Amino acid sequence: MTPSVGHAVDHAVGHAVEPAVDLDKLYAARLHAVRVRPYLATALFALHVVPSRRVPTMAVDRHWRCYVSPGFVDRTPVEELAGVWVHEVSHLLRDHHGRGDRVARERGLHGRAERLRMNIAADCEINDDAYGEGLTPPAGAVTPQYLGLPEGELMEDYLRQFRLGPLTDDLAWLDCGSGADGLEREWDLGPDGAHGLDAQERDAVRFRVAQGIAGRPGDAPKGWRRWAEEAFHPPQRWRELLGAALRAAASGSGEGADYTYGRPARRSAGVPGVVLPSLRRTPPRVCVVVDTSGSVSDAELGSALLEVAAISRAVGGRRDLVTVMSCDASAGALHPLCLAEGIPLIGGGGTDLREGFARALRARPGPDVIVVLTDGQTPWPSTRPPCRTVVGLFARAGAPRTTYEEDEEGEYVPNSPPTWARVVEIG
Repeated sequence: MTPSVGHAVDHAVGHAVEPAVDLDKLYAARLHAVRVRPYLATALFALHVVPSRRVPTMAVDRHWRCYVSPGFVDRTPVEELAGVWVHEVSHLLRDHHGRGDRVARERGLHGRAERLRMNIAADCEINDDAYGEGLTPPAGAVTPQYLGLPEGELMEDYLRQFRLGPLTDDLAWLDCGSGADGLEREWDLGPDGAHGLDAQERDAVRFRVAQGIAGRPGDAPKGWRRWAEEAFHPPQRWRELLGAALRAAASGSGEGADYTYGRPARRSAGVPGVVLPSLRRTPPRVCVVVDTSGSVSDAELGSALLEVAAISRAVGGRRDLVTVMSCDASAGALHPLCLAEGIPLIGGGGTDLREGFARALRARPGPDVIVVLTDGQTPWPSTRPPCRTVVGLFARAGAPRTTYEEDEEGEYVPNSPPTWARVVEIG
């Protein structure tokens, strides 16, 4: 054991010194992993080894420490140890600890049993294409096939598809550490312990690995190529952004304000014998304009219907105050929102959402908010509408986001989205 490793272990357990781990064998396995997965080299060399008898095999924490069982190293061939190196660093690169924390909050998943399920789901995400081509799967590696699940999905997807039961009874030993599921272990050194990476250093490692994969995409499996693309272009939580943009537009000053005597104003107490009305905020009227031109796919139209349902929830569930209109080169009829499945989305021609805006503004009573769901390939109104506007743009991978306006000769030329609209990327 090197002095630095010994110091880290003393800090971890307070007094006991862990037995020495065969570092020559362990580092030979890491070098083998680097040779067969060169795009992971930066991440593999960033891990700091901490020997520990408390871990069953190898485990990581979110600060890029790798806790290693000396007995496990002794009994495991170098080729399999290389696979374990790649597996553990994959948990950290794919942010399974952060994603596990988010899933736990969103779905109310608490306790060690649920964290074990997260560890299994994260292993399925990694192991479906991690091995082969020079990398030997370690004994007991959990794959989607073992659980009867499809390949190529994410941890969050796998979590919805299985529960702990007979198939997972043999996996109770599994523990890849807090770096795999976000739940701190008793052996963790914590944020103030020795040899951990700070947030900036962790981001730098991920960026270097993503650069290596993007530079030689043919050398990496599909799962790693997808990860590298997202590392450069993090996906927006667009449904939350759309809801927040809509709520912000609907709650603007002066929108939907009215007076009521049903609840007298508190100022009435200062005027004996006089009942003053209180100011209340009525739910906003929302008009959703859906781009049904030929450049919008059927999948995007289906997504638009889902967003219409989300919009109704964002304004308090008042479906009677939400209307929907399809628009390509001309505007269709306004339809009240009853069931999203019953909304006719008719079109398929060119695109001119100016017609949709004009039709929405002619409605009586007029809308407080106009929401436009479009791919953005359209001319926009030249003046700001009298109500607030939210634009949901369907993503176009690899293509610049452009809209159009008319020049002096009547031709359409590229222009940026209107500055008076709140714009949210969808997809």
